[in-house]
Amino acid sequence: MGGGVALLDANLDGRLDVFFVNGAHLAFPHPEGTEPDKSNPRFWNRLYLNQGGLRFTDATEQFGLQGRGYGMGAAVGDVDNDGDPDLLVTQAATGDIPAATLYLNEGGRAFRDVTVPSGISARGWATSAGFFDADNDGDLDLMILRYLRWRFDVDRRCGMEATYGRSYCHPDLFPPESSLFYRNEGDGTFSDSTEASGIANHPGKGLGLAFADYDLDGLTDIVVANDSHPQFLFRNLGDGRFAEQGLDSGISYDDHGDEFAGMGALFEDLDDDGLPDVLVTTLSQERYALFFNAGSGLFDYSTAVSGLGVATQLLAGWGLAALDADADGHREVFFANGHVMDNIELSQPHVRYRQPPLLLTSDGRQLRDVSASAGQIFERSWASRGLAIGDLDDDGLPDLVVSNLNGRPYVARSASSAGNSWLGVRVRGCSSSRDGLGVRLTLEAPSGVRQHRTVTRSGSYLSARDPRVFFGLGSYQGPAKLTVDWPSGAVTEIRDIGPGTVHEVAESAPCPGS
Repeated sequence: MGGGVALLDANLDGRLDVFFVNGAHLAFPHPEGTEPDKSNPRFWNRLYLNQGGLRFTDATEQFGLQGRGYGMGAAVGDVDNDGDPDLLVTQAATGDIPAATLYLNEGGRAFRDVTVPSGISARGWATSAGFFDADNDGDLDLMILRYLRWRFDVDRRCGMEATYGRSYCHPDLFPPESSLFYRNEGDGTFSDSTEASGIANHPGKGLGLAFADYDLDGLTDIVVANDSHPQFLFRNLGDGRFAEQGLDSGISYDDHGDEFAGMGALFEDLDDDGLPDVLVTTLSQERYALFFNAGSGLFDYSTAVSGLGVATQLLAGWGLAALDADADGHREVFFANGHVMDNIELSQPHVRYRQPPLLLTSDGRQLRDVSASAGQIFERSWASRGLAIGDLDDDGLPDLVVSNLNGRPYVARSASSAGNSWLGVRVRGCSSSRDGLGVRLTLEAPSGVRQHRTVTRSGSYLSARDPRVFFGLGSYQGPAKLTVDWPSGAVTEIRDIGPGTVHEVAESAPCPGS
């Protein structure tokens, strides 16, 4: 099920570096309470520093990020608002291994494990995690998903072993587990607010996590992709509590009223109407789930009518990302695929374990498969899992880093059509968090066409993305109008922002402490 990918500027040189989460050696069955063996370097988590020109060097030992335990995912955020990106790694907990490890960035030189003094004491099987400002106080809070209740020494034998070989057990055989919510106290510590927030009242089987303000009330809400369990939408009530609105909003089930195996999640405005939509990857035969935001707190299940169902019927999806790969002003959605079962062909000959990625282009609420004309990478197959999006080569076009089980990761580099222009935005909060997570951006061209984005480091599956936002402008080369809505309530308006560069926009000028 692992492992995640995180993009962050670890050494503060202005380039995105890449962090991979890795597993560990396990016995079968593995004794509960015995630490998974990560001593062999092949099992270390890995940090690669970006040297420019898409060249990277391994700096894992230098930065102290080898890790412990059986790793799953990663989250990035400036938790102490000092300008350095900090890192959280999730894992399956056993013995004295926590389910999440928090590393503070020491000025771009190394990372320091501050899990114990920070007050983060997660247990269980943690998967995706993400930082966001739940209460708009300028400090980043933390959400950690847990998959289900499970022990390392559980050795259930499932599947028709004599005919097809052993299979992974269905998640229905294990009880659900609640996610964890930690509030940032602003002094280097977090308080466990899982019970007080109401999150504890909704156990699930969480894999994908994403944040956005779906009802435009100025508060960041949460989408959780659950495996073979109703999907969750936690509406932020603004008083420290969340109300689970999945069923009421229409995102809990598919169009037949059935649960599905939610794995990766996007919570973004895919049709540029100003309202965040929800897209969840699923298992083969289920079709990926797309819910367009209809306003008034409701979503429309749109898998079939959008064309997504036909394109994904036989695929099993994990990480995903929305991007304008060719800067033509229309976004694409990239899916990293691969089945759960490495012997799936024995019982379902029409389904493959290793699967090619998928690229769909969007036109309003219609999605069209353009993989065949998008490059050789779509002709190859992997057992892919984590996916992170970010501009690795600083050319203004977001690239993708994909992790694969028992194999090398790959970079999918975007390439623009001749003449297309782009515009990038990096935000820096003052009253809002330094990262500016939760900031809403609206870019309007003189033609009146608007594009909407939210600043986030979360989404996809087990992974963390570039916090910069990129807009494709097509053939238009002139200035545009940018409106920045900050979580603090402040609004910044730039009427003549130009293409071809990444603009830094601060909440106030100068920003205190800058």
